Amino acid sequence: MTGLDDGRRSGRRGERRPGRRSVATEPPGSGAAAVDTEPDPESVARAIALRLLTGAPRSRAQLAEAMARKDVPEPVAQKVLDRFTEVGLIDDAEYARILVRSRQADRGLARRALGVELRRKGIDDELAAEALSTVDGDLEERTARDLARRRLATTAGLAREVRVRRVTAMLGRKGYPGGLAHRVVREVLAELAEEGLDGGADEAPGAAGWDDDGIDVDPSVLAEDD
Repeated sequence: MTGLDDGRRSGRRGERRPGRRSVATEPPGSGAAAVDTEPDPESVARAIALRLLTGAPRSRAQLAEAMARKDVPEPVAQKVLDRFTEVGLIDDAEYARILVRSRQADRGLARRALGVELRRKGIDDELAAEALSTVDGDLEERTARDLARRRLATTAGLAREVRVRRVTAMLGRKGYPGGLAHRVVREVLAELAEEGLDGGADEAPGAAGWDDDGIDVDPSVLAEDD
């Protein structure tokens, strides 16, 4: 009986228990060995581009910067960017047009500020010029007038000098030329006065001076016309 028992025990030792797998049979790419494997740079670049493009349109330069931050080698990044451009996933011309339309509609930006925005996004000069050529001059002036009217309405009660300075500065920051900003503010103030809505406090001329319509103009605020 002892020999039989020993044989049974020996047989049980050689049996493979269900559900257990030896290390040698693990699938490639899993387990501890995969932890030490560096990701393929091209796969990383593709993943970055797809993730960013899924959220919103991006320029080629923006995607290149994102890849550089993840230490993707430049030749690899350029290869992936070229491929994405080839299949139409990257289109700087269309991106520039979308940016111009959205920034003009949402923020009331004029050509000058839009041009700065396009350069910040890495759009080259030729494509930027094409996108900016779609800006309607009449719409730009109407937008400036609307912005001025809304801002002047919030400054009722302040000295006219202060109101003019604040509104012209605001229009300047949004890219409107100084001459246009000055004219729009004068005209809107006149309209508000006719409507009985000009609540600005009267004030004697200050250091900035008055123009011939009695409206204060601070030359340091207004940029030169393009």
